Amino acid sequence: MESKKTKLRFFSWFRSEYKIKRWLLLAIISASAICWALSTIFVTDTLNFGTIIKIALLFIFGFSGIVVSYISMQKRVLEIMVKKTDKRDNVKSLIYNKKVYSQGPKIVVIGGGTGLNTVLKGLKNYTENITAVVTGYDTSRSNFSGRKSSKMAEDIKESIIALAKNETEMRNIIECNFSKDSENPLTFGDMYVTEMQRINHDLSKSIERAKDVFNITGTVLPVTSDSYEICADYTGGHSVQGKENIYETMCNVNDRIDRVYLSPSNVKTSSEVITAIKEADAIVIGPGSLYTSIIPNLLVKGVSRAIKESSAFTVYISNIMTQPEETCNFSLSDHIKAIKRHLGEASIDYCIYDTGDVIPEYIRKYNSEGADLVNQDIQNAKAEGVKLIKRDLATITEKHIRHDSDLVAKAIIDLICEDLKFKDKQNDPEYIFLRQQMRYKKLKPNSDSRWKKRKFKDGKSKFYSKYQERVDSLKDSEEKIKRMNKTTEKNDRMLERVSTMRNTKYNKGK
Repeated sequence: MESKKTKLRFFSWFRSEYKIKRWLLLAIISASAICWALSTIFVTDTLNFGTIIKIALLFIFGFSGIVVSYISMQKRVLEIMVKKTDKRDNVKSLIYNKKVYSQGPKIVVIGGGTGLNTVLKGLKNYTENITAVVTGYDTSRSNFSGRKSSKMAEDIKESIIALAKNETEMRNIIECNFSKDSENPLTFGDMYVTEMQRINHDLSKSIERAKDVFNITGTVLPVTSDSYEICADYTGGHSVQGKENIYETMCNVNDRIDRVYLSPSNVKTSSEVITAIKEADAIVIGPGSLYTSIIPNLLVKGVSRAIKESSAFTVYISNIMTQPEETCNFSLSDHIKAIKRHLGEASIDYCIYDTGDVIPEYIRKYNSEGADLVNQDIQNAKAEGVKLIKRDLATITEKHIRHDSDLVAKAIIDLICEDLKFKDKQNDPEYIFLRQQMRYKKLKPNSDSRWKKRKFKDGKSKFYSKYQERVDSLKDSEEKIKRMNKTTEKNDRMLERVSTMRNTKYNKGK
């Protein structure tokens, strides 16, 4: 029975859609040409000039054909493997080259929050060599025995969940609560960090080994094991200390965040983070909260220098929406300037930004909270010396505007493929694997998306030029409603006064 299955698997390679037969035929013809040339040498008594030319041409054709057919068959086998693996078909009937996947491009993602996890979710479909560099941890809580323990930071926890093969199950495990105190829960993630830190005497190594313990794709590293606070100086002259206090301080046009810094300033990163950055093929910064999730990681001692010394290109994924607490009225160039100002001598090579093609009804909620779409001032952004790449990145998730994980990952992998192509590595398994993954990757549309992106031949699908009239009309209608409400309130107050005066006069007349 087993031998019958093996035969079936062997003959399945000769299906027309696999396109293997043509290269097998070329290999057979090429081998026959070489055999013919050899037989001519052995059989012919005397070799004249014409016969020598004929034999030489046969050898050249034969060896060239074998080389071409061998390379082409390898490419087709890899393409079929990627296609079948992505469709979750019977992978066992094909050669699943796990080595190619594990030797994929080395990508370091620096950031925090929802934006970081979005990037990780998309990239884990292309390579195992992902390193998430996230913000530190909190040591302010105690466990049930009264001992101090390291509470797993929210960014670390969410990154582990994002890199898991089954995110739902991993979330249930990490967030499993062993404490009856709902206000101060003790989760499995906290207990894991505490015990692993006791064994390894180092937080970074404890988190890094989560890759093997939880069987996740990639590695999660805290940017530092030292405790620190984020501080912000505002253009108005005042300062704020602590991330929560920054969140509570609403900025405005005349009082923006000028710079952020760490207290104490001498916090150092781990050797694992430095090594990951220096050995990376690509370094991804963002998206996420600019001053509380992205820039603090760049300020830790050793990070910016490692980025500068790395041979990898650096790409910044721009935010789609502004944040009223941090980046109100910030444009694309403002985001880039802020990162470059805090990054030091290191630089940004690319910036991937969204087309801004979102129907206005979805941003009304953001407008009411003081947020808006990031203005795409392309000329000012180009002046910063960064190569700009426009891509469709936005999606609607639970009525919130978010980055699409698959689209962001595809944009990053596109850059890596172009880099490999520039280095003349089109025939490398890594390049073929990435290209085929992008070709066969089926992007599932978001079920909650009630808007549709439109394609333009000239590529000018800017939000501001396309929907400005609709936004203005919506704002005008809201202003009219407010004015009407104010007028109604004034009229009511006037009627109330007139009624009071009449009642007073009536009472006096009596």
